[in-house]
Amino acid sequence: MQLVVARIGRAHGIKGEVTVEVRTDEPELRLAPGAVLATEPASAGPLTIETGRVHSGRLLLRFAGFADRTAAETLRGTLLIAEVDPEDTPEDPEEYYDHQLIDLDVVTVDGTEVGRISEISHLPYQDLLIVRRPDGSEVMIPFVSEVVPEIDLEAQRAVIDPPPGLLDETQAEVARGEGGAERGGA
Repeated sequence: MQLVVARIGRAHGIKGEVTVEVRTDEPELRLAPGAVLATEPASAGPLTIETGRVHSGRLLLRFAGFADRTAAETLRGTLLIAEVDPEDTPEDPEEYYDHQLIDLDVVTVDGTEVGRISEISHLPYQDLLIVRRPDGSEVMIPFVSEVVPEIDLEAQRAVIDPPPGLLDETQAEVARGEGGAERGGA
C-alpha cells in the first residue's frame, strides 16, 4: 500500500534544499535521511533523502542528485510516496491513513446517502474529504470531528453532520436570509 507522506514546495537556499508540506504524523520515520520514496509524477523519482532539518517551523529536505537550487526547483509540486503495510494503523484511534478512508460510503446522521470518498485533500489547517456523489458531482467535507463525528471502518462508512449549506446551497441561502433579517439595520 502506498501513502502520500509529503508534497515538495519551493526551493530553499542555493544548496538544493526544498520546503516540504508534511502529510504524515510520522515525519521522523518516513522522511528520515536515507529513505527512498516513490513520487507522483513517477518520472521525478524515486528520490533518496540526503538530509533533513527544520527551519522556522518548516521541514527542509535535500535529495541525492539535486545539489543546487535550479535542480531542486524542478521537484516543486511532486508528491512523496512511502510504502506501508496495509495492516498498519496509526497509534491514535482518532487518526486514519488515507487508504483507510478512500471508498468509504458517506451518509448523514439521519442516514441520507451522500456519496463515496474519492480522495483526501491535505490542506495546511485541515484535511478535506472529497466525496463523489451518485450524480457524479463532488462535495468537499471538512475532516473535523464537528462535521464528521463517526468513522466506522468495519461498516465502511463515514457519518457526517453537515452544517446548513455544505451539501445544499439553498440551505445556505435560507440560513443567510434568516441571519440577515435578524441583524437588520438602521
